[in-house]
Amino acid sequence: MDWTRYRFVSLWSLPAPPDVVHAALERVDEYPLWWPQVKEVRGLDGTSAVVTVRSVLPYRLTFVARAVRRDPAAGVLEIAMSGDLVGWARWTLRDAGGGTLARYDQEVEVGKALMRRLAVPGRPLFRANHRLMMRAGRRGLTARLQAV
Repeated sequence: MDWTRYRFVSLWSLPAPPDVVHAALERVDEYPLWWPQVKEVRGLDGTSAVVTVRSVLPYRLTFVARAVRRDPAAGVLEIAMSGDLVGWARWTLRDAGGGTLARYDQEVEVGKALMRRLAVPGRPLFRANHRLMMRAGRRGLTARLQAV
């Protein structure tokens, strides 16, 4: 097993239809407004941005997110990631009776030297850190969608 590789799956039940959720998730530059752990998003061009995140543990991750697929009709947003995280992430949105079930899949390898050195003993903490970040993101997006 490669201890520096991670696969995450998160499910968010959101109070808006898929097209509204897709539009919100597509505006990556606005993530810091509703997702507390997304500290900065700096656009590079129409398809890429530098993203910096920090959750509970005292480290930041910075990566380039490059749009690979934007398909509102299919409810899919996918990015390729490079930098402190290398891999991909995908949102898949499904109608849920007036709301949306959003599935977030992520497969990454950590490139950050400290996380690589602490891969085995730190793995449970890194996974918990990710869960906390995702929980806060769901709450933030839910509040944003309800405010609109």
